[in-house]
Amino acid sequence: MKKKTLKKLLCATMIAAMTVSFVGCGSSDEPAADTSAESAADTADEAADTSEAADTTDTSETGAVMSNEEIIRKAAGEGKVSNWGIGNEYEILALLAKYDLPTEYLSEDFTMDAFDDDSSTLASAMTYNELGLVKNDYDGGYAYGDSVGYIDMNDEGVAMLEDNIFCKKSFAEENPETVKAFLYASIKGWEYAVANPEEAAQIVYEAGSSVSQDHQSYMASEVAKLVSTDMSGNAVSEVGKIDDAAMQQTLDIAKKYVTLDDSTAQEAFSALTLDDIRDTSFYEAAAASTDGKFNVEKNEVSIQLKWLPQAQFMGYYVANAKGYYDEVGLTVNIVSGGGDISETTAVNNGTVDFGVTWPTNMAVADAGGMDLVEVAQIYQRSGMTLVYKYDNFKAE
Repeated sequence: MKKKTLKKLLCATMIAAMTVSFVGCGSSDEPAADTSAESAADTADEAADTSEAADTTDTSETGAVMSNEEIIRKAAGEGKVSNWGIGNEYEILALLAKYDLPTEYLSEDFTMDAFDDDSSTLASAMTYNELGLVKNDYDGGYAYGDSVGYIDMNDEGVAMLEDNIFCKKSFAEENPETVKAFLYASIKGWEYAVANPEEAAQIVYEAGSSVSQDHQSYMASEVAKLVSTDMSGNAVSEVGKIDDAAMQQTLDIAKKYVTLDDSTAQEAFSALTLDDIRDTSFYEAAAASTDGKFNVEKNEVSIQLKWLPQAQFMGYYVANAKGYYDEVGLTVNIVSGGGDISETTAVNNGTVDFGVTWPTNMAVADAGGMDLVEVAQIYQRSGMTLVYKYDNFKAE
């Protein structure tokens, strides 16, 4: 398979975005938008159809393929399950443990080359990034098309939540109207982006995209599914609402597999409850607003992303481009991530007002002494998969 020059860059965009921050823990390192429930249901149905196709025995031209459990057991037995091991490996560990397999995996680099040459036969891939690179033939892609399948962490019952919106607890207490206004406009942006992913992708691309236009478009369509569909494949009726059951599952898995070098932080992490890491009142107030009028305490705010401009964050770019932030009396500076930037540290030290991270990252930061709280949950299901080639797992 021909290697293409952008593979490393495109894969790295999401790998870096998924790194858990252990700072303070002693650890290492314009048509009208159709935002109706019916539109969300359509997106959810698409996601469910894709998931079902990935989870069933293939009987097409490729021939019969093993079941998910058989695939996992074979790959694990050969030592060919891989992950980046930078803070998003917990779902993989939980999956292996589910089948009473050793919780060991290969270290995956920032390309899918190991998958390409079969060094890894069951490789970690985010639905909205690496999976697209494996399947598609645009610049940077590996062009495997329909010859690959994947195992979905949501279907396996080991899914963990990803992108949220968080801020300092003290900031929320001192600026409640600002938090509500920011959520109101951001959710409006996300609703529009989910209903219009192609337009959203273009908006992000014009904002200084970190990936190709084709990949940006692919990412937008996949991110929309994560926002509008829950872990069970049901349509999400309220974008950004915190689902306590999904949050609890995420926290439970994290507590089982996250290991911190600092014993004090580890003890604090083990004792965390949902009430320690999320506050639903701001989202509820924003959602209940009928006119979007808020007496904001702070007119100019900023949000720290996990990585460079890409459709992973399209709701914020859409809200900015469409004037939704202006409508609630806010000027919002969208701050790109990347390099050594830690979104939890940036929010905690007051460099920015809001941030995008994963609940697990935020919980780890709080256990290490930070003062952070989740105020909205944008992604409602996990984007983590394990991708495989049908040819490597033929049923006998």
